[in-house]
Amino acid sequence: MPDAILPVATPVAVAPPPPTRPAAAPAPAAGAKLKTSAFKVPGEGSSVVISVVTVGALFVLWFVLTNIGLIKPLFLPSPQAVFQQFYEYLTGQANDKPLWQHFLASMFRVFSAFLLACVTAIPIGIAMGMSRWARGIFDPPLEFYRPLPPLAYLPLIIIWFGIDELPKVLLIFLSCFAPLALAARSGMRSASQEQINAAYSMGASYMQVIRHVILPSALPDILVGMRIAIGFGWTTLVAAEMVAANMGLGQMVLNASNFLRTDIVIMGIIVIGVVAYLFDLLMRWLERRLVPWKGRM
Repeated sequence: MPDAILPVATPVAVAPPPPTRPAAAPAPAAGAKLKTSAFKVPGEGSSVVISVVTVGALFVLWFVLTNIGLIKPLFLPSPQAVFQQFYEYLTGQANDKPLWQHFLASMFRVFSAFLLACVTAIPIGIAMGMSRWARGIFDPPLEFYRPLPPLAYLPLIIIWFGIDELPKVLLIFLSCFAPLALAARSGMRSASQEQINAAYSMGASYMQVIRHVILPSALPDILVGMRIAIGFGWTTLVAAEMVAANMGLGQMVLNASNFLRTDIVIMGIIVIGVVAYLFDLLMRWLERRLVPWKGRM
């Protein structure tokens, strides 16, 4: 009997084993903070420390250079001489009006002009951002006089308005007006079209959209414009007090420069700078309170 033919087993394809996945990282514990970036923006406290160290280093350098005789007192007096003049003006011992009288006169001129500029320039800037008619009316004269230095049109202001307080306030007002109006006009374009359409879709009227959508979006730019404008106001103060002024920080500095009293000049410059910086800090505080969402969106 012939041998039985045995069936040949066909090879079976074996599927390769699935690739092994790396073990998942353990979940962070509750309350743990995730590191989103290796770069960390320095906080407000660290910048304040750096500013204090910088000011201290500059003061030490000033003290050393003037006390070892490398710079003559005519060009740069010592800090002791400047502080002595500050003390004499503060206590009324100087051969001039007390410092508080100069200070109040300058504060009245700067802040009356600044408030007047806020009342007029911000509405005009808002109108320029909303209406092409307002933009066509106010934009040419604004852009014409904005690049001009205040000393260029100071003679005209004296001829037209005399030498009383009005030309001084008007000169500072004009220096504050342009940056405020331009900031308000730029801020009116900050609101996105999606926000405006969403307000209209919920039944808001035109004036409600302006009040609740466009003006809040424009407020950060307006506050920045106010900070810039008050800086221009203090810059123009010395030029404004050249107009037959008998009091004011700028007049004190100009009068001292005529007699080469560099210590009084530097004292007046420091007082003007410190007052302007303190007001800028106040504006920053108002900005954080009024627009806390700025920089977080």
